[in-house]
Amino acid sequence: MALQTEIDVLKSQKSEEVKKIYLFNPNYITDYKGYKLGMSTQEIDRLLAFRKENKFINSAEDFQRVTKISDSLLAVISPLFKFPDWVKNEKFNKGKEKPNYTLAKKEKITILNINEATQEDLIKIYGIGEGLSKRILKQKEALGCFVSMEQLNDVWGLSPEVVEELNAHFKVIATENIKKINVNEASLKELMQFPYFNYGLAKQIITTRSMEGNFSNIEELIKIKGFPVEKAKIISLYLKL
Repeated sequence: MALQTEIDVLKSQKSEEVKKIYLFNPNYITDYKGYKLGMSTQEIDRLLAFRKENKFINSAEDFQRVTKISDSLLAVISPLFKFPDWVKNEKFNKGKEKPNYTLAKKEKITILNINEATQEDLIKIYGIGEGLSKRILKQKEALGCFVSMEQLNDVWGLSPEVVEELNAHFKVIATENIKKINVNEASLKELMQFPYFNYGLAKQIITTRSMEGNFSNIEELIKIKGFPVEKAKIISLYLKL
């Protein structure tokens, strides 16, 4: 009975937990994000076509006007919208005609090289504080540099919404700072230090190499049990074969 009481208390506490909600700028909704929000393919396509013309949405009403989503869906997702401060500033619009939404003021975004970003640059992104910015920089340091923005999904604590914001402000520019690891010569310790390999995989690589000889391509590595196949393309850029 005592154990059951404890279980009931834990269940009650879990049900009362509030899921943390991240706000986002609807101008940067991707296909996947739109799908998760409940938008149809046609509604997402209307938004993407509108943005391709370098036009910006500045209100929930504009969003519905462009995408033609239903009132019920708008009521659910519009509280999550986060627009730039100048859009929300009443003084900016006071006494002025509301601009036509197709000619609305554009939010100026300077695209930076993620591999040259400082902690100050990263903290400017909504949803990133001192802790997350340090994790991003630590991951970059371990790899030498990022080769794809997809790698930000591997940084613990970054939500999909924050990754979207990072993609809107940064990109990967070709660099020579990649720390390449020679899988045919590296020791167990060196392989373990590679962010994409753990102890078990590193040991399997050493064992396979000693029994079957050197690896000549990434396809041979993929066959090893535990190899992160879905990241093979990115991993291959860090390897010497």
